[in-house]
Amino acid sequence: MLLPYLNKELIEAGCDEAGRGCLAGSVYAAAVILPNDFKNELLNDSKQLTVHQRYRLRPVIEREAIAWAIGMVIPEEIDKINILNASFLAMHRAIDNLNVRPEYLLIDGNRFNPYNGIPYNTIVKGDGKYMSIAAASVLAKTYRDDYMLKLDAEYPQYHWKKNKGYPTKEHREAIKLYGVTPYHRMTYNLLGDGSQLELQFER
Repeated sequence: MLLPYLNKELIEAGCDEAGRGCLAGSVYAAAVILPNDFKNELLNDSKQLTVHQRYRLRPVIEREAIAWAIGMVIPEEIDKINILNASFLAMHRAIDNLNVRPEYLLIDGNRFNPYNGIPYNTIVKGDGKYMSIAAASVLAKTYRDDYMLKLDAEYPQYHWKKNKGYPTKEHREAIKLYGVTPYHRMTYNLLGDGSQLELQFER
């Protein structure tokens, strides 16, 4: 059962990211401040939900949250600062976009770069423990999925509609066949064998 908060007396924002392990596309993050009495039996770690359940939850979270926001970091930035820092930066940008300033942050994972002096707690598998992190995981995942669907329309040969940019066999076979796109993360092991530096951009 998800916990409603860690600090009842503070304005608490849960943060989570989506797309960290992908070969292509931006990494997304969400920050969500829920009311202390928020209840929803369906809410859980987004990875435990079906696509339909995530999209059912998204408007509920957006309507009932005190505040919510999305942040993203594009592939060029990921390649410059590495994916760990990019994940933290995406969370920072999501927090930046909140219209209510949180007094405490609940971060999914075990590491975080401090944000503007706001105290925080990192929680391993926090999206399965706290409602605000679970809500953030749902928003980050669905907004990133929407983004990957748009990219799929531009580059259908990579099957991003299905794999969302993750390193599936089908995705890697498409990279071998068609090369890379401007959306691929060039510091990643795109082919799984370390030979991505020889690839050319697909135009």
